[in-house]
Amino acid sequence: MKILRVYIKAWTASYRFPPFVTEVQPTLPVPPLSTIYGIISAVAGRLIGPKETSVGFVAPYKAKAKDLEKIYEISEGGKVEQTNVVNREFIYEPELYLYLANLSFESDFLNPRYPTLLGRSYDLAFIKEVKTIEIHPIDKVKFQYTLLPFPFEGIAEPIFALPVAFDDATPRRPLAVKGFYIIEKPVDVEGKNLFVDPQKGWGIFIHECIC
Repeated sequence: MKILRVYIKAWTASYRFPPFVTEVQPTLPVPPLSTIYGIISAVAGRLIGPKETSVGFVAPYKAKAKDLEKIYEISEGGKVEQTNVVNREFIYEPELYLYLANLSFESDFLNPRYPTLLGRSYDLAFIKEVKTIEIHPIDKVKFQYTLLPFPFEGIAEPIFALPVAFDDATPRRPLAVKGFYIIEKPVDVEGKNLFVDPQKGWGIFIHECIC
């Protein structure tokens, strides 16, 4: 199966942890699918959703760290009401390998319309490689630094309800919210519809349109 592999690298990443908004701001260890489609939308210069391409990803990183961040609470009139300091967790030296079933996005990643971000506006990322490769189906493979859909036989990892993609309304709304296993540590998985990147040796799960 031919697939487009995009290698992205950054200094930091912040993948929003849905249950927490203030005081403590942890990060997910891997991006939700909505972040993946946000990256594709940025490079394409238009809103891209699951109906345009199935996706998979692997998102390794070097470490997690914490920082203190000053936030501003602003009234409806635009006036700063008060400030606060929160603990913010972030990912250090993240990498992101995207796998896109729609090969036509190659030209967009080679000539992106907008900057690529791994979370916030200061999590600026760099597109290091865009390449069409052949991935192979496999009955058993090791997964790490990725998401698997819930339910998935043989998996006993943390489950989170995460957005798949957002619309372009104001305020934006999720097109769908689904349950996913967050695979941070290596997990051996057996089943169908599993693929392996022959160059990297890790498992790839291709998320079909689930919106």
